[in-house]
Amino acid sequence: MPVDLAPGLIRPDLPAPARRGLCTDGGLSRMALARDCGRACQFIAPDYAAAKRAVHGRARAESGDELFFGPFLAMYRARLTPPAPGAQWSGITTRLAEKLLQSGAVSAVLTMAPDPADRWRPMPVIVTRPEAMAACRGMRMGTAPLLALLEPAIAAGHRRLATIGIPCQVHALRHIEHKLGLERLYVIGTPCADNTTTENVHRFLALLDGQPESITYLEFRPDYRVEIRHTDGRVRTIPFLMLPLAKLPADIFPLTCRTCVDYTHALADITVGYMGGQGAQWLIVRNARGQELLELIRPELVLETPGSAGHRAAAVRGFAAQAARAAGGLPLRRMPRFLRPLVAWLQPRLGPRGLEFARARVEMKAVETILQLRRTSPRRLRRMVPAHVWRLVAPYGITPEPRKAPGPPASG
Repeated sequence: MPVDLAPGLIRPDLPAPARRGLCTDGGLSRMALARDCGRACQFIAPDYAAAKRAVHGRARAESGDELFFGPFLAMYRARLTPPAPGAQWSGITTRLAEKLLQSGAVSAVLTMAPDPADRWRPMPVIVTRPEAMAACRGMRMGTAPLLALLEPAIAAGHRRLATIGIPCQVHALRHIEHKLGLERLYVIGTPCADNTTTENVHRFLALLDGQPESITYLEFRPDYRVEIRHTDGRVRTIPFLMLPLAKLPADIFPLTCRTCVDYTHALADITVGYMGGQGAQWLIVRNARGQELLELIRPELVLETPGSAGHRAAAVRGFAAQAARAAGGLPLRRMPRFLRPLVAWLQPRLGPRGLEFARARVEMKAVETILQLRRTSPRRLRRMVPAHVWRLVAPYGITPEPRKAPGPPASG
């Protein structure tokens, strides 16, 4: 039976998954439409160009920032004013969902909340009241079956929906969207890189602090630091170079996350992230529906042109070399410990910042995808790597091998 966690916050009972191969359990395999997995899954036979044309009316441009970030109408460095209490950044994602419910544009929002038994475990919920969105603030590393909420939401009479999801969930959602009989669907996307299990999150937290149970917040920031907040109000930052990554298992991140080519969530109506924000949030308005979402909260936003500084090429080349040496493990920077504090001080001052930081991360993910597939699943290269990804990695000497050139369905 569905559980009412609070007024307007519902946790439905969900069927068990029918997981297969490279599967993130986005929820489609738990639905009556499970047979669509073979065509809808991002990791089987994606057609990125066709999906973008269906959602945005066109594929990405072959040059400029669309090559990196996907189709868009506008990009902003943004912050909500005043910031929402307890927000991860300033609260833009949560506020968008609240306004959709307040305005009546939707009757329900499908998203994640923390599991009552474990704040780090994502729990799919149906939100029907604006004030209930406050319980969904913040990030929880890990995937969960968001799409499986569609059936109970529609069965409850909701025909105008919004979703807040990660790329692999939304890729499948876009494939089945026309079959759902919805009057309206808004997709708020959050960028994604690597997810893991909740158990692995706890393992990582235990390496960061002697009292991991006191950690309430974890964020990888674009200033090359991880921010940690504690129940007693303490806030700490740890430079990336000082993280104990060498103590983590090589397979802490699944192959799906390490071969994802949609880091910036190109099929969303609006992407709300951080990579290009330089300490604020980064908004990518992708289509008319995304513009409609932005207008809902524009009076509450400070909007600026994103900045860009530094040069990414050396950082990406270094990452490519580390990833090649890692042979499938975590790409760790080999550096004498005594030099790390100095480099950690230099990175946010001289390294790529703003949009250049975002471009660097997209290129690094492209490099990792190709190296991982060449090592583990070379037959998947042709189907899973679209043409624009090969263009991104070409400056670093990575090119298709004979018979593995990208086929037309994966272009764009």
